[in-house]
Formats: sequence, structure tokens, C-alpha cells
Amino acid sequence: MHKPDHPDSSSQTPSEKLPRTVVVLGVVSFFNDFASDIVVPLIPILLATVLSAGPIALGFIEGVADALACFLKLWAGRHSDIMRGRRKNLALTGYTLSNLARPLLGLAGSWLTVLLLRSIDRVGKGLRSAPRDAMVADAAPPHRRGYAFGFHRALDNAGAVAGALTAAAILAWSNFSLSEVILWSAIPGFMAVLLLGLGIREEKSHHSDSIAPVPVPSPLRWSALSLSMQRYLWVLFLYTFARASETFILLLGHELGASVVELLLLWAALNLAKALTSAHGGHLADRFGRGALIVTGWAALAIAFLLYSQVTTATELWLVSLFYGLLTGLSEGAERALIGDYATSSERGTAFGWYHLMSGIAAIPAGLLFGVIWQAFNAAAAFSFASMLAALAIASLRLWAWPQRHHT
Repeated sequence: MHKPDHPDSSSQTPSEKLPRTVVVLGVVSFFNDFASDIVVPLIPILLATVLSAGPIALGFIEGVADALACFLKLWAGRHSDIMRGRRKNLALTGYTLSNLARPLLGLAGSWLTVLLLRSIDRVGKGLRSAPRDAMVADAAPPHRRGYAFGFHRALDNAGAVAGALTAAAILAWSNFSLSEVILWSAIPGFMAVLLLGLGIREEKSHHSDSIAPVPVPSPLRWSALSLSMQRYLWVLFLYTFARASETFILLLGHELGASVVELLLLWAALNLAKALTSAHGGHLADRFGRGALIVTGWAALAIAFLLYSQVTTATELWLVSLFYGLLTGLSEGAERALIGDYATSSERGTAFGWYHLMSGIAAIPAGLLFGVIWQAFNAAAAFSFASMLAALAIASLRLWAWPQRHHT
């Protein structure tokens, strides 16, 4: 049964602790993003300097890498439902694969090698994302689901801060090259895999819909999804075209003359801003509804990308990035909590698979389109176009696909 997008305030218990599974998965994401963000902010710099590739190559690499993973996300989420909620092994396989491939980017000799290794990294993401998100949704009570996802995103972003600062420190205070710094990402990556393997005991959700055995999920067909979820996913598909890879922000900084260390510090500051607001945004989503927080984050992107189109100095770049990070962080938990609201426990993995599929399948044309506009015109044109698409996505969400909460 559906009702308007606001929670039952009588069930709110703000002091209630998050389940162990949610906390451990958050720490796993911290270490994984620690490893990832030693590497990711260096990719546009590696391409532009060492490998002599431009924005089209960056857009193609990021688009292909994300799109290759998107169908795996649907399969992995569906498979975790068929296995009656036994999701850990898929998540563990995905984290392991990413953390084996990612450090090898330091040995890449061409942008095609970067494409291959980045794609393998994202295949790992494809295997783990939907099962992991379903594990969070399974473990968290419905009235705390926004906070659970906000907490997870906060630790995810905190890991990105740690990774970027570590890379900046190594480059500033040692003689290591970009390639050698990337190889060091294997250490926190190993910690993520080890913690997931030893720190979570797979068990059945305490918040399943009934005490009966979990039924076999419905078919994967699109028509099996509720109309509300279909509309929401179509709007997310549109929004993906606006949400071009944030690595383009670093490419903009590189064109403005920022040093590698300054760009790493900018990346750390951007993710710190998100980390500071993600958990609080989850609380607000539980209290006031998912839709309001999603609109806040999407509007921040639309405004920030319009401002990026006017940036001419490093100081302006920093100010816009901090604004962007603080406000978009508010919506990160709400976007995923809404999927958990729509889906029952027996089909939650499949629902998150569709969520990741729809956002991922647009990645190649979105990244390429952004890169082509940039190269054909300039960075200002690319960011302005993305801003207009974000505004269109907000209007579509508000007028056509406003969230209706589904209680499970």
C-alpha cells in the first residue's frame, strides 16, 4: 500500500543504534573508497599528462567502465534475492575484483589499458553494489533507512577524503611518481576485503515482510516494477545525463593551472563536504520525506554546474565545489532509501539492481556527450548543458514522479 512521502513520526527513535551490519558495511566502504580515491582523482591527470589523452578519452573511459557494470548490478541484485538474501559472497567477490585491478592502473602504458583496468574495477562494483545496498536496507528498520544509507554514504565519502589526502601527502613529501602512488592503493583495498570477509555474519533480515520463507522473486521484466518506481527510475536516467563524472571537475582545475597536489586536496575537500552532510541528510529524509532531500541535492548540482561554467580562478573552483559537496551530500541517502521503501525484502536486491542499471546504462552517452561538448566548444558549454538537464530532471521528479512511500 502506498501513502504520501512522509514517515510515521510516532515510530521515530533518533537515539536507536544502527545495526552491526550497517556499521560494518560503512567501514568496508570507507576502506574501499580510501583505496579508490588514491587512484580516481589521478586518472584525469594521468590521461592528460603521462598518456596525452583529452576529455573525450576521459568521458569514454568513465562511461564505458560504468556502463559495463550496470547489467551486472541487475544480475547480482536479482541473484542475491534468488539466494534468499544470501548477499555477502557477491559483495565480497566484487570488492576483491576491484581491489585487484585498481592498483594495476599504475602500470598502464596507454589510455586503452586504463580503459581495460577501469572496466574490471567497475565490474567489481557491478557485482557488489546492489547486494550491498540490499544488505543495508534489509538490516535497517524502515523508519531508520534514510539514516542508514546516509551513514553509509558519509563513511564512503570520508574514505574518499582519506584517499585523496594520502595521495596528496605522498606526492608532496616523497619522490614517488603518479604510478607508484596508485600502486599503494592496494593496502587499504586489502583492508576492505578482509573486513567484509571477517566482520559480517550472513543472517536473515530482522525486518522481512513475514515469518514465512522468502518467496522466489518476480521476473526481471520491467513491467514487474510498480508504476511509481518506473517513473522514478526514468527520471534518474535523465538525471544521470546531468551528473557527469565528478572527475571533470578535476580536469577543469587542471585547465585552470592547479597543481596535482592542489587537485587532490580539492577532491578531498569535495568529499569531506559530502561526508559532513550525508548522515544528517539521511535523518532529514526519515523525518521530512525522501523527495524534498532529493530535490535539494539535484538543485545543488544544477546551480553548481552553472557556476562551474563561469569559474575562472582556483579560488572560485574551491568555493563552488564546497557548495556542491555540502548540498549534494544531503540527498545521497534519500535516493537509495527510496528504493528500499518501494521494494519488499524478497525483491530488494532486484530493485537496487534496476536502480543501478538505469543510472549506469546512461553512463556512456552521458560521459561522451559531456566530453564532446567540452572539446567541441569549451568547459563552460559542457557544464551549462549539464545544469539545464539537472533542472529538467527536477521538474520531471516534482511533476511526474514524486515519491510515494511504500511500507514494508
